[in-house]
Amino acid sequence: MRCADEGYYVVKFQNNPQGLRILANELLGTRLAARLGLATPPVAVVEVRENLIDNTDDLVIELGRGRSRCRAGLQFGSRYPGPPGETVVYDFLPDEQLREVANLADFCGMLVFDKWTCNTNGRQAIFFRSRSDARYQAQMIDQGFCFNANEWNFPDAPLRGLYARHRVYESVCGMDSFEPWLSRVETKIGEAALEEAFSEIPPEWYDFDPDPLEQTLEQLLRRRKLVRDLIVSARKSTAQPFPNWK
Repeated sequence: MRCADEGYYVVKFQNNPQGLRILANELLGTRLAARLGLATPPVAVVEVRENLIDNTDDLVIELGRGRSRCRAGLQFGSRYPGPPGETVVYDFLPDEQLREVANLADFCGMLVFDKWTCNTNGRQAIFFRSRSDARYQAQMIDQGFCFNANEWNFPDAPLRGLYARHRVYESVCGMDSFEPWLSRVETKIGEAALEEAFSEIPPEWYDFDPDPLEQTLEQLLRRRKLVRDLIVSARKSTAQPFPNWK
């Protein structure tokens, strides 16, 4: 959708099939990942009014047994990398191109983030070229299943949060490969940063009941010192995602 700032946004609606809390996760997770210095898209709260939905046939959600009109109100928006007619975006690159992605190390940083936030989905990313760089850039999208999606808890498991193509981790040779993001989680993301991100979330996205989300943030603070152990657990898993870690 093209919004008032003339930017184009991928918009997730309140009545999306994954659940209302997914919107809060998207905004909170993306804000925190950006604080860690990771390549995430600009995000915003997008107001979609009833009259636009009434006059736009495409503003429906396709369900298994029918269609449902998108709900008017405040939605989550993730900015598209450029004008859709000019910017080609991929969710898959061949191996040789993948290895040449300009910010490939950000996948290590996102693993730090995904372990910290207990992303129960595989890491999602898109790839595109900017006008100033012929190489592909990776951008980390879809934080909706952080905090275990709608459950807002942290059932850790060794393979959770990993990107499906482990070639992005070929540079990992030890715990230092996850810096500076590890240190930033442990020392730079405190209560004030979480409160600031929380304050941006529209209350309707958590059903006007802040207690469950506040409790989740309290757990998130306590989890900062667990991330190193969670990465080691991934290393020791049968998937062997870090082939060059000796």
